[in-house]
Amino acid sequence: MSSVRLSRAPVIATTAGCLVPGSLTPGIFVSGIFVSGIFLLGIDPPPWFTVGAGRWPFDAAVTVTVNAVTSPSTPARAETTVDSVTSRSILVTGGNRGIGLAVVEAFTASGDTVTATHRPGAVLPEVRGPGTVQWVPADVTDTAAVDAAFAAAEGAAGPVEVAVANAGMTRDTLTLRMSDEDWATVLDTNLTGAFRVARRATRSMIRARRGRIVLISSVVGLLGSAGQVNYGASKAGMVGLARSLAREIGPRGVTVNVVAPGFVRTAMTDELGEDRRRQILGAVPLGRLAEPGEVAGVVHWLAGPAGGYVTGALVPVDGGLGMGH
Repeated sequence: MSSVRLSRAPVIATTAGCLVPGSLTPGIFVSGIFVSGIFLLGIDPPPWFTVGAGRWPFDAAVTVTVNAVTSPSTPARAETTVDSVTSRSILVTGGNRGIGLAVVEAFTASGDTVTATHRPGAVLPEVRGPGTVQWVPADVTDTAAVDAAFAAAEGAAGPVEVAVANAGMTRDTLTLRMSDEDWATVLDTNLTGAFRVARRATRSMIRARRGRIVLISSVVGLLGSAGQVNYGASKAGMVGLARSLAREIGPRGVTVNVVAPGFVRTAMTDELGEDRRRQILGAVPLGRLAEPGEVAGVVHWLAGPAGGYVTGALVPVDGGLGMGH
């Protein structure tokens, strides 16, 4: 849909604005009606034609919403949408390992073009699929680096349609021993980093009136965990961030959701001692760790056609560990 403002001037209107014949100058407003995609100048619509809250004829400029109308010389531009099966432009932070890598693999498997960020010097895996992936070094604590990652994604596949804020870190210690730096570094990476990604993503999504933002939180943000007050606070904060943003940009067709994984099988959990592993699994109703792909599957669903009416949601993928929170 495209909005065209009407007053009295001899021009042709298109979905991109209004065109003065010969100059293609946008922003000139016109009087007339649309018939089968052609703008008829100087012809008033019939009395029953409703415009906003009023009817024709009008005394001042008014706004009419019309279906995609183009001038004869302007071909319709094909667009990819989050609800289509065509390749989309995806950005995933922290995409080189663990949950992030599984998310990258899920989107490339469905034919999307993925831009995945990683810390400088990180080992980069090989990802195969119908889609493609480009790796971009970026620190989410650096606004300029986040902007550069989005610019790389836009250069590869156009405006980002799905943004997944996954990059995170821990710096665990008891509260009495936690320094200001321990607190600030984790919050800046996990929570403020997610904010930087979401803020940058909204720029093109609002303009396109579509898009999906997914923040990767943690069950720790719901249950709490001794020795992780900084990490727990950062992950809990994502819920407030997502729900407030969902209310802001929902009217523009953009969804914002949070996925909260529980204990996931990663290189870190593989190193757990047998006693600690039993302790963890004893608290999980399903009695096992999650696979990274199970978390990625939920992210992929939220970004797909079936997730189009879900926004402001907190989706746990924790085997029941966080039930009731």
